[in-house]
Amino acid sequence: MRRFWSDEFKAFAVEEASRPGANISAVARRIGILPSQLFRWRRELSGDGEQSSALAKEQQPRSAAIRERVVEVVIGDAVVRAGADVEEAHLQRVIRAVRSA
Repeated sequence: MRRFWSDEFKAFAVEEASRPGANISAVARRIGILPSQLFRWRRELSGDGEQSSALAKEQQPRSAAIRERVVEVVIGDAVVRAGADVEEAHLQRVIRAVRSA
């Protein structure tokens, strides 16, 4: 059975997940959705993915964190977030450090 979520719920979920230090997987579990669904809604609301025209017109990103390009890597319970300006070599070192912890 396919479930449909209101635009308001999607905006709320994305806002929760975009707060500094938020763990997207934990936010998704808390509100009863899959993390992949929340990642998709974030892409849609930030303009990086396909949007329904109604969602695009009615909802605008509520925080600067949604608008900036950020890569998130989930490793177990840890989430590594890196901006577009982070060098690949540095990100690799961080990921190795998190994996070995």
